[in-house]
Amino acid sequence: MHVCFIGDSLVLGTHDPEFCGWPGRLAAMALAVTDKELNVYNLGIRANRTNDILERWPTETARRLPQDQDCRLVFSFGGADASRPEGYPRVDAATSVSNARLIMQAAQAQYPVLWIGPTPMHKPEHNQGTAALNQGYARLARELDISYLDVFTPLSASHVYLEELQAGDGAHPGATGYRLIAELVAGWDAWRAWLR
Repeated sequence: MHVCFIGDSLVLGTHDPEFCGWPGRLAAMALAVTDKELNVYNLGIRANRTNDILERWPTETARRLPQDQDCRLVFSFGGADASRPEGYPRVDAATSVSNARLIMQAAQAQYPVLWIGPTPMHKPEHNQGTAALNQGYARLARELDISYLDVFTPLSASHVYLEELQAGDGAHPGATGYRLIAELVAGWDAWRAWLR
């Protein structure tokens, strides 16, 4: 099974001292519960907004996924859209959801797809926008019949995750935080079904 993980810096694993991010940890966890051979591609790019992902995902996945084999996509994005370096979101919520619709409709027409929501940040003004995106993405996923995992809510309640954000740059956790994300995905029924 060939799996591409596509998204922004949280997919890439920015500030992970072990350079695995959550996709690498998730893949390692998967090996303990499946006999399938996994080929995992991390296609996270730091600061990538939904418009960036919309533009690049088709060619980047096509170069990696054999047409005659079991190929799948996992998307996770939104943090770069909701970030506010200039005091306002880099991509407004309506545009972000519109971009997500284009991404997901095209992706699900070609491959099995899973969608993991954005993660919380340390700054309340960022989290307000991220929470709104999480809700908008979840509604769109239901409309498109794509499995969606809300990680924003449980991570927002995790003292360990929030402490790592505060100790770092406010947006990216350390190794423990990335492991927490991987554990949430590993326990998700939609992901587990892929491993059977």
